Amino acid sequence: MAQKGVQLDRETFSCLICLDLLKDLVTIPCGHSYCMNCIKDHWDKEDEKNIYSCPQCRQTFTPRPVLVKNTMLAVFVEELKKTELQAAPADHCYAGPEDVACDVCTGRKRKAVKSCLSCPASYCEKHLQHHYGAAPLKKHKLVEPSEKLQENICSRHDEVMKMFCRTDQQCICYICSVDEHKGHDIVSAAAERIERQRELEGSRQNIQQRIQDREKVVKVLQQEVEAINHSADKTVEDSEKIFTQLICLMEKRRSDVKRQVRYLQETEVSRVKELQEKLEQEITELKRKDAELKKLSHTEDHNQFLHNYPSLSALSESTHSSSIKIRPLKYFEDVTAAVSEVRDELQDVMRGTCTNISLTETEVDVLLSPPENNTRAGFLKYSREITLDPNTANTYLLLSEGNRKATNMEVEQSYSNHPDRFTDWWQVLSRESLTGCCYWEVEWRGGGGEVAVAYRTIGRAGKSEESSFGLNDKSWSLDCDNDSHKFWYNSNKTPVSGPQSSRVGVYLDHSAGILSFYSVSDTMTLLHRVQTTFTQPLYAGLHLYHETTAELCKLK
Repeated sequence: MAQKGVQLDRETFSCLICLDLLKDLVTIPCGHSYCMNCIKDHWDKEDEKNIYSCPQCRQTFTPRPVLVKNTMLAVFVEELKKTELQAAPADHCYAGPEDVACDVCTGRKRKAVKSCLSCPASYCEKHLQHHYGAAPLKKHKLVEPSEKLQENICSRHDEVMKMFCRTDQQCICYICSVDEHKGHDIVSAAAERIERQRELEGSRQNIQQRIQDREKVVKVLQQEVEAINHSADKTVEDSEKIFTQLICLMEKRRSDVKRQVRYLQETEVSRVKELQEKLEQEITELKRKDAELKKLSHTEDHNQFLHNYPSLSALSESTHSSSIKIRPLKYFEDVTAAVSEVRDELQDVMRGTCTNISLTETEVDVLLSPPENNTRAGFLKYSREITLDPNTANTYLLLSEGNRKATNMEVEQSYSNHPDRFTDWWQVLSRESLTGCCYWEVEWRGGGGEVAVAYRTIGRAGKSEESSFGLNDKSWSLDCDNDSHKFWYNSNKTPVSGPQSSRVGVYLDHSAGILSFYSVSDTMTLLHRVQTTFTQPLYAGLHLYHETTAELCKLK
């Protein structure tokens, strides 16, 4: 009962204009009371007519009455405020950052429970009661709380836009319909809503049909994924078996070669040793015969000499040197050469077969070289300190940070003439040549550009393909702009998918012919990999678009 009494008193001391408790309470000549600011604003709008009215009883006054604070009623209002503070609603009744606030509440605003499209304003549960009790307000259109009510007000006439101009395809108010939209095809917003609702339902049906169609396609693609995975798993399993068989075959062949070589080794060594022993025996016999002949040659008895000479001079049959076959050491080198030839042929077969494994429109590289790292820490062990060569920089590129940073400027720099300088393309090469395994990173700011590697023999003069990264057979380039990546080689463009990043990592294994580009953020994401054969040392290159800065990062 006490709360009901407070509610009745609150209605008695509420301003009919703002519907909140009276503030700076003033009573006008007809006896009705309002907030001073509320009645001032109301009468300010009537200044042009010079006739001032009471918003409640419509009594008019001329001239504009002087407003005087009603101190007696003000005391009652203050007491009522104190009473309401003791019965204040819980915090959850007040509007938070994500809630629609009541437009009538002053101070701390309560949550709106409805928005009125006719007023237009949003009301909390207390201030909404007038829409249920006052007959003129019962006809207003109440909707769920909305923060976009102001969009329903005509910016020119400050009226609710209840009409729709089909000619200009826009919502308008009644004044617009008889003013600048006069003669146009105009209907009520409600009628246009019905028509658009039909179109909306048609669009929804179309969307739902497209969803069903695409769900079928997704299902088919899922089946395709399963088929690909099954085929890949089976292929890997079968390949493992085949390679295992191949390895067993190679092991058997290796064992056979080893056994045959050892057998030949034993046979040849035995033959040579037998011949060696025979010759050594013959040498011993010859030395003995030579000693006897020497002794005989010193005999003074002629008869004795002539008697013994015939028997001593006769020699046993000697092994002729032409019958001794000496095989050079190259005999076994021929076996090595034959095995090497088998190895080379096998490598050619493997490279020709395995590196050309492909699916429809998708090339899959099967590299025989060791796999690349999959973490940034693994790449950093191959990091190279790279600087830019001022003698190659286009005259619109400004080099700084110890020749590690390049910026595309609007004015030419005062570089001296040099045959290595790019004359027309905004490009620059590194001072250092790159061979072996190398890794470096480029940080971009601005419009973007190209990260490239090139032979030193790339063209320099003129704006031709011969001197532009990626448009010839002397350079490989990843085009990095703000929207996408593209890879260029010999004027052939390959779209590259992957996350956008302001930092690009480049990994080069020169001897293996591997060139990889990565998007570097919290993780390393492969953008594109090249498998080829590099015939010359490479140089890192940058091509900077307008208002772009690129820096070769210092890697720890």
